[in-house]
Amino acid sequence: MAVSEKSAPSHGAPEATAGPPGDMAGRVARHCAALGISTEELARRAGMSPRYLELLEELGGDFDPAGLARIADALHMSPRELLEGPAGRRPGTGPAARRPHLGKLNPDECRDRLGTHGVGRVAVVTPEGTAVLPVNYTVLAGTVVYRTDPDAVTAAAPGAEIAFEVDDVDDTWSSGWSVLVVGTVEHVSDPDVVRVLSEQAVAEPWAGGKRELWVRLNPIRVTGRVIRVD
Repeated sequence: MAVSEKSAPSHGAPEATAGPPGDMAGRVARHCAALGISTEELARRAGMSPRYLELLEELGGDFDPAGLARIADALHMSPRELLEGPAGRRPGTGPAARRPHLGKLNPDECRDRLGTHGVGRVAVVTPEGTAVLPVNYTVLAGTVVYRTDPDAVTAAAPGAEIAFEVDDVDDTWSSGWSVLVVGTVEHVSDPDVVRVLSEQAVAEPWAGGKRELWVRLNPIRVTGRVIRVD
């Protein structure tokens, strides 16, 4: 996978103020875990030594803004998000970049990005028409899994073909990406498999309730798009 999916605009990155020293290190650790990479691998992707990465985590933008940008890029984040956490501004409301390019993500890039989020959208066909609903999900063994109520629309019928989508918007650079997974529904009923899913799943359903049905989406095709900025 390429280290960089976007380049900084020609007018330069916005200034950002580093928060408390531990905040950025925590964000780096969480995103590394979501991507399934070590901090050593992150340092390699960003073209720096692990010790240099540690210094950046401690000092943030006060130490090396260029190095910070490389770390953020390797984690598929903006520098501001890495330093300050998610912004409160509604995503997608900023102006378009001056020279955007819409490109395709290769399969490895799609799989990498699927693992960075915990909320996606499931599209299913119902007797009343197509429905698109959010779910908390986890990627395990190359498949998307989520828990739901057996009577919910998101349960779908075993063997049915549904779609799952996850995306990310970077307002700092007016860029972003989306990944679409189309596959068949499997209701997981084997107690041993259910136990493993319960132990390994990262995302818990926010909606509450028992939600005892595990749904696995076995992919037929995985595609993705990315908006890159010159």
